[in-house]
Formats: sequence, C-alpha cells, structure tokens
Amino acid sequence: MSEVNEQIFSVSEITKSIKFILESSFEKISIEGEISNFKAHSSGHWYFSLKDEGAVINCTMWKGVNNFVFFTPEDGMKVIVTGRLTVYAPRGSYQIDVRTMKPAGVGELQAAFERLKKKLYEEGLFDEQHKKPIPYFPKKIALITSSEGAAVRDMISVAERRYPLVELLIVPTKVQGSDAAKEIVKNLDKINLLQDIDIVILARGGGSIEDLWPFNEEIVARAIFNSKIPVITGIGHEVDFTIADFVSDLRAPTPSVAMELATPDQEELKNFVTENSSTISELIDNLINEYKSEIEDYLNSYTFKYPLENVRRFSQQLDTINLRVNNLVEKKVLSYNSKLSLISKTLEGYDLQKSLKKGFALIKQNSKFVTRKNNFNKSEPHTIQFYDGEVKI
Repeated sequence: MSEVNEQIFSVSEITKSIKFILESSFEKISIEGEISNFKAHSSGHWYFSLKDEGAVINCTMWKGVNNFVFFTPEDGMKVIVTGRLTVYAPRGSYQIDVRTMKPAGVGELQAAFERLKKKLYEEGLFDEQHKKPIPYFPKKIALITSSEGAAVRDMISVAERRYPLVELLIVPTKVQGSDAAKEIVKNLDKINLLQDIDIVILARGGGSIEDLWPFNEEIVARAIFNSKIPVITGIGHEVDFTIADFVSDLRAPTPSVAMELATPDQEELKNFVTENSSTISELIDNLINEYKSEIEDYLNSYTFKYPLENVRRFSQQLDTINLRVNNLVEKKVLSYNSKLSLISKTLEGYDLQKSLKKGFALIKQNSKFVTRKNNFNKSEPHTIQFYDGEVKI
C-alpha cells in the first residue's frame, strides 16, 4: 500500500485559516440573545455574553461606540446586537465586536422599567416622607431641559403669564439618546451647588418609551432623590410615567403644568387682595388702635409721669439691701474671730515652753522622750530638759 500524503497544519496556521473564513463570512451579523455577565469596565468598554437555551457567545462593545446606546444594559435583558465576528488567535476564541445594540422589543424595556421600579420602591425612594415641600413663592427656578424643544418655550410662557417676578435659570440638557442620563445627573448636581435656587423642574416633551428612557435610568432616580432642592418632573404627556416621576417631590403630567405647580397665579393673588382689601384694612385699623391704646396707657402711667420717683425708690431699695449685706458680713466676721480666739487658747495649752516654765521637765534617752517609767533604763545615759537648760547624766 502507498502512503497517503496528509497535510499537517500548525496551530497558528489553522487558527489563521479559521479567522479568515469566519471574519470574512460574518462581517456584519445581527444576533438576538439574553445578556449575562455584563461589565462596564473603568476604561469605558463593555464586556458581556449573549446566551440562549443552547449556547453562549462573548461580546465586546468599545468605548465611543457604546455611547450611542440609549439605555443601560443589564443581565437578563434580551437585546439585538449588530456587529462582526472576530477571532482572538492567542486564546483560540471568537467573539462579537458589537457596533449597535437595541432592546428586543418594547417588552424588554418595560420589563427593565418594572425591575428598577420594584428595586427603588423596596429601598424607600418613593416614600412620601422623603418628599420635600414646594415653596409657594419661589424667587428662582432652574429648568433642566432641552434649550431647543417646545417644552422650554411653554414653561417660559406660563411663568411670564402666572408669576413674572420669578427668575428662570435655563440649563440646556440632552434629554434623549445616548449620554442623556449622565448629562441630566451632572447638571442636577451642579444646580445643587448653587445657593439661590428654590425649585428644579426636570422636563421634556412627549415621545416613545425609547425617547423617554433617560428618565428611567437608576442614576437619574438617585440624583433626584439626593437633591437638596425640591424637584418637579414634567416629562412627556399625561399618560407617560417614568421612574423619575416616582422619585421626584412632585409629578406634573406635562412641562407646562410643572411650571403651573411651581408658581402662584398673579391673577389669583390680585383677586385675593381685592376681595379681602376691606378685611385687611379693618385688621390694620384694629392693630393701629390697639397699639395706640397701649401707648396711651404708657404715657398716662405713674412711671412715665414721675420717672425720678422710680429712680429714688430703687435707690432706697439698694441702700436697704446694702445695709443688710454689711450687717451679715459683720456678724460673720465676729463669729469667725470668736472661733479663732478659742482655737488660739486651745493651742496655747499645748505650748511646750509654757509647760517647762511651770516646773515640768522632760527626759530624753536615745534621742527620744521617755514618757513611761517602764521605758526608762537607768544604766544608759539620759538628758533632763528644764525650762532654762539641759542636764546630761
């Protein structure tokens, strides 16, 4: 039998062949699957896997490309990605270089919405106890919204009509698409550094669930919750509800209504003043008469008519108190002097020199006074101390 010539490949050769065949055959493909092991790296790149019931494939989405994804991917979400198949020769593995990503239908976004809503509700971010009161007469309102949309024009018009005294600070903000959520958070944090803002209105016009999605991002919800300034949301139309609406201090169905809730109506204020002007005048007259009567009482009082009498009376009281204090001090001094004299006489009774002068004598032996007969030793030297000297024996 003749030997069959069999071609033998090196690892690198076969891998290069596989790489060429796969990458050239799958330059642009779309894949639907469930995200797992999602990781947003500090570099800005995204790493994750797509899986179904029978297989798993690794995916990479580079920084810059993922900026165009309008939502934040999370594990368990079904998505459709478009990209190209690549082979990493050193590991002999293949992956998808993702260029675009979108949810696999509106249902996936709604499911993500419900998951986040449940999570934040259980944390207490929606509780009424955390809602800050809205000032009734705001001096300055910050508008976080698009500077080009109809929403900002409508809010300005409402403010001019209702309460022209208020100052509006318009903070141009991206409110749709990639990076919108990050920009909303950044601008809300900046506004909280200011000292003169009374209310923040976070607003945009209507749109699809995809258009409104930045307001369903967790980072936006937490920024609203952590805001020291009251936040009113006016997002979309009356039927639209976002996570931001649940966290905010007050939810309005539209941007225009948000401005109405933030400002008093000047016409109502004028009508109130007009309708109550007589009552107000009567209250003012009553106050004036009350204070007038009080002043007259003071003017007619004895103290006001004879001010020196009070001075003399207080002066006499002061003299009396002073006399009492002096008497108490003198009594105390006499008492202490008596006690001191008694103590001195007692101490004099213990004066050694006076006792010796009376004829008493002291006997010392071994540099100690002998106080008992039994302690005296006749065979040892001793000293007898008299008032006028000592005798050594």
